[in-house]
Amino acid sequence: MTWTLRREDVVDAQQLRDMLQDNPASAARAILIAAQANIVEAQALLGQILLDGTGIEQDAALALTWFQIAARNGHAMAANMAGRCHEHGWGCEPETSKAAEYYRQAAQAELDWGFYNYGNLLATGRGVNKDQARALACYRKAAQLGHAKSMNLLGRYLEDGVSCDQDVQAAHDWYRRSAEAGDFRGQFSHALVLADHGRIDDAVVWLTKALHIGNLNFLRVSRRTLLQATHPQVRALALDYYQRAAALGNAQDAAEYREQVKAL
Repeated sequence: MTWTLRREDVVDAQQLRDMLQDNPASAARAILIAAQANIVEAQALLGQILLDGTGIEQDAALALTWFQIAARNGHAMAANMAGRCHEHGWGCEPETSKAAEYYRQAAQAELDWGFYNYGNLLATGRGVNKDQARALACYRKAAQLGHAKSMNLLGRYLEDGVSCDQDVQAAHDWYRRSAEAGDFRGQFSHALVLADHGRIDDAVVWLTKALHIGNLNFLRVSRRTLLQATHPQVRALALDYYQRAAALGNAQDAAEYREQVKAL
């Protein structure tokens, strides 16, 4: 369906976001009109609702097209999202080198997510040459901009002394900041530091927070770490992590949970 563009129908980007909360279908029409009128924020927003299927038929390929249009018009988050599409194969074949180009564009615009995603590619050598020093620089910049996931990763580089002088105290501070900013991996890292310092009750609080918001891969890795904990109160939480993974995962996760229950 082709909408007839009328200038009087175009509203500003904040109005469009507000409309999405109340009436997604009507908002989608307004967003399309605004995007066609070259309102850059609307172009990026159109890409997002097409990707999510919010108020409009889901179309990842068309979403990528609008992200690319908005990125060419200087929209940093649209560049980041175009990178994610190319990295994960949303609406296109996966191509990490193309993802890296878009992430770099977003980072050059000082977007925290751009620094984080570009740092991930640099750290793993996907689509770019592996470069831990540059990855660290990206994570540091993103962390300084308030990016919670990057705070935790910066802490890991500092704790291990990867491409930098080891600074355990600074690492622990970044873990704390990541936890307080809501990253589940940061919460887990911070909790382990607290447990090592004998603050078991505080550690359990953060481990429980991470349990409830962590994704499946995190739960699978973290449950094994908890099984090795020296303090019984911390070690006991491993079973909760197994149970949560069983609820989110597959038959293997369920079987591993049952094995842990039998081992008690």
